[in-house]
Amino acid sequence: MELRQLRYFIGAAEAGSLLKASARLHVAQPALSQQVAALEAEVGAKLFDRSSRGVTLTDAGKVFLVHAQVVLADLERARDAVREVHSVPRGEVAVGLPTTVGLTATLPVLGACRAQLPEVRLKVVEAYSGFLREWLLSGRLDVAVLFGDAPEPGLYKEVLLDEWLVFVTGPEGPRLPKTLALQALAQWPLVLPGKEHGLRRIIDEACAPHGVELNVVAEIESLRSVKLAAQHGLGATILPMAAVAEEVAAGQLRSARLDSPAMTRRVVCATSTSRPSTLARSAVHSILVGVVKDMVRSGAWPARRPVDKPGRG
Repeated sequence: MELRQLRYFIGAAEAGSLLKASARLHVAQPALSQQVAALEAEVGAKLFDRSSRGVTLTDAGKVFLVHAQVVLADLERARDAVREVHSVPRGEVAVGLPTTVGLTATLPVLGACRAQLPEVRLKVVEAYSGFLREWLLSGRLDVAVLFGDAPEPGLYKEVLLDEWLVFVTGPEGPRLPKTLALQALAQWPLVLPGKEHGLRRIIDEACAPHGVELNVVAEIESLRSVKLAAQHGLGATILPMAAVAEEVAAGQLRSARLDSPAMTRRVVCATSTSRPSTLARSAVHSILVGVVKDMVRSGAWPARRPVDKPGRG
């Protein structure tokens, strides 16, 4: 298998047409078709469905595309690492952030990287932490913010903070106490993410030992929509304080601390131990950790700084 075959395959997949791909890659279409066919023969699977309208990936092709992209990304990282031995950090660094974290940290981290690493292209990906973990292990991400410091094979985790989950409701309604008992949650209609979501698991696991049955009137995966639902009185919710601090300060939402030590989540910065680092990745990792610590110290991120040592999986 040759690297050019991988490049041709990715080019055809992105273009959706061998003719368009040949123009973009500056290679004759017959030669491109021959290399793609040779690649299919080598992997032992049909990668494209061909028609008069172009090409589309088969199921095998979709799987192979992810691996091909990782291989070429690793090659680019290797080249960058060699070039950077006596140089400044440069190249692309992919950072994964959960949505609730991205709301708080994206702009400060981006600003610091732009100021301190002008030759680094930052790629920020927001998704569920489970997806981020998979993409970090597969090499699609260089650094990711995850939840929980339990050791995991292939990951190095540095503990950043513990953040509180708070009860959140709209601006109207009965006065909220500063601290709300866990059992009181059963009296409120709630809008929460689905049961497979990490935040929902924390909530359910905190309530189960106390026999608290939640009245979940809707499950919504969008953070923005959850906050809007609470703001318009369609249901209360439970979120990290950092995710609603702006709306609470503006009087658009109200919050109360939940009287349960289980209603917290640990935030960590994770990197893969199985993939070589680059100067750029190390620099971005250092900046991300420093920015988050500064935000906790200044109160910009409502959380507490744990004393735990970093954990390795």
